[in-house]
Amino acid sequence: MSTSTSSKYIITGIGTDVGKTVVSAIVAQALKAAYWKPVQAGDLDNTDSMKVDRYTSDEVRVLPEQFKLNHPMSPHAAAMLDGVSVCLEDFVLPEVEGNLIVEGAGGLLVPLNSDGLLFADLCQHLNLPIILVSRHYLGSINHTLLTAEVLKNRNLPVKGIIFNGEENSASETIILQLTGFKNLGRIPQVENIDQAFIREQAQMLEANLLVD
Repeated sequence: MSTSTSSKYIITGIGTDVGKTVVSAIVAQALKAAYWKPVQAGDLDNTDSMKVDRYTSDEVRVLPEQFKLNHPMSPHAAAMLDGVSVCLEDFVLPEVEGNLIVEGAGGLLVPLNSDGLLFADLCQHLNLPIILVSRHYLGSINHTLLTAEVLKNRNLPVKGIIFNGEENSASETIILQLTGFKNLGRIPQVENIDQAFIREQAQMLEANLLVD
């Protein structure tokens, strides 16, 4: 199956360590898309871009980050320590042929600078549909619904939600009922992420990603 027009999405999560990078790799592989992480804070010897490059085939092109900050903390604090100025105008959507996946840092209300610039502001600036990643844990319903409230209050377009982890029908049902978001699929929790796993999951998600 192939797209007749290009698909461009922002992938954000309900918080940190919910699986955004793995999901970004899977979606990028499914769409044979370019991948862009605007802000990387810390782990510069094993960035999210490096992980996506390892996880995906040559059909996925990894683009350079706009900002690579040295410290593994909130981008606003990392930028201050590095003496880096981060402004909304610094972010220009890369021009690519075909599809594009943009991965966020943390959640929607993560500050990118000390003046109050939030990742949600960058989402509005880039003006792309959002894929939300939710991972099941105690409190994840609340975090998912809070994120959905921000998306709706800011009139940000949402492609749908991807659940990460073992099935939890009670959580998934109430989240989908209260948000009205489309369920794009579920990614199982595995110990080792490799290209075979990414390809398998990409094949399973592809149909949902290509349907409006």
